[in-house]
Amino acid sequence: MAHLAANTGPTPFDQDVAEEVALERLGYQQELKRDFSFIGMLAFSFSIVTSWSALSGVLAVGVESGGPPVMIYSWIGISAFSLAVAFSMAEMCSAYCLAGGQYSWCAVLAPKSIARGFSYVCGWFMLIGIISMGATNNFITANFVLGVANANNPDYVIERWHTVLVAYLVAALALSFNVFLPRLLDKISRGLITWNICAFLIIVITILATKSPLQSDRFVFVDFVNLSGFDRSYTAIVGLLQAAFGLCCYDAPAHMTEELKNARKEAPRAIIYSVVIGAVTGFVFLIAACYCIGGIETTAATTTGVPIVQIFLDSTASRAGASCLTVLLIVIGMGASNALTAEGGRAVYAFARDHGLPFSGILSKVEKKKQIPVYALCLTVLVQIALNSIYFGTVTGFETVVSIATEGFYVSYAMPLFARLLSLFTSDKAWRINGLYNLGKLSVPLNVLGLLYLVFTSITFNFP
Repeated sequence: MAHLAANTGPTPFDQDVAEEVALERLGYQQELKRDFSFIGMLAFSFSIVTSWSALSGVLAVGVESGGPPVMIYSWIGISAFSLAVAFSMAEMCSAYCLAGGQYSWCAVLAPKSIARGFSYVCGWFMLIGIISMGATNNFITANFVLGVANANNPDYVIERWHTVLVAYLVAALALSFNVFLPRLLDKISRGLITWNICAFLIIVITILATKSPLQSDRFVFVDFVNLSGFDRSYTAIVGLLQAAFGLCCYDAPAHMTEELKNARKEAPRAIIYSVVIGAVTGFVFLIAACYCIGGIETTAATTTGVPIVQIFLDSTASRAGASCLTVLLIVIGMGASNALTAEGGRAVYAFARDHGLPFSGILSKVEKKKQIPVYALCLTVLVQIALNSIYFGTVTGFETVVSIATEGFYVSYAMPLFARLLSLFTSDKAWRINGLYNLGKLSVPLNVLGLLYLVFTSITFNFP
């Protein structure tokens, strides 16, 4: 019996104990319940990244700023650079499995003289990015809902306050699920990735099969479109925002590591695979959408308020058909809102645990029975709602929140990469990050490549 036991390999219990020991070595106690499997975490991450559906929500930016060529070529470039960032982040995540993610890595990797302040700044950018992205997703989902309403009733005029109130509802539903049904998060994530992939295939096949005639190859790959009023080069740079927005948030597994089984191995895999799946599905979706666009001006100025809904209408020539396709996106949007709320709550909890926020004692509390940070979740949704409220007063509120969200993420991604490179000159520990996932000789080159990309995009997002 002893011989058999010696060859059974590590059990899930052994893995959980090992993760708790690793967490304790980093100075923390296990407070959250490890419910997530690798498939569940990959599904959770992709429900946030979900690049193709995210792109469908911000097509207006790309349609007006460069058109199909900029949308497609920028997507290819940004996907490649994002993979470099994802590999670097995966390596750090494997070595330092903490819910704090980026700011925790900064605290470990930055030179001791600046580590505390550097980590603090990174933490704030991280929270701004995650919570703003949640607010942005609320906007996008609300736009899908109201777009369907307009498509079925052209006399209905979408008002800004309608969008804000529906966004509030989306946020409230996400909070309710996270507080009252947290144990279902893994199962719901698994179901959503199936829904997501099926919806992707249904939408791409349907619009290509029903649209006649399709746009020409020249329209899709060559003809530059500029409805922004700026010069060509500036317009092309602005068009990058759509692609950059469509491929971010892949840090989600890092913030859920304290709830993931065998996190040091599985969290890095979830980060990388979510970017790969997102890049492929996003590229295919953009190609299909660009071939099925009716007229650029008509699509950009659609009364539905959502260019993809207009593309569905133009392709299917059916309100019912367009509505069914949009409902697929609404479900994905609701799932993304739920996941972003969960991620945001864990990030707030971790930052408060390290005394980075006011009222940290309250925000870092974990509800004992459900083992979730209820106060952190509530704060996350309250700030989302506050950001959604900007749209009451300004038409450009949506674009502003999109820019804030993407900027926050990208700066918080750049800071640990910079901290690691800076430490190469001050500490031997940074040459090799000792986690279960290691890039070897490619580690530093990918780190440099990713950092250059993040610096460029972070500057670009500040353009008016």
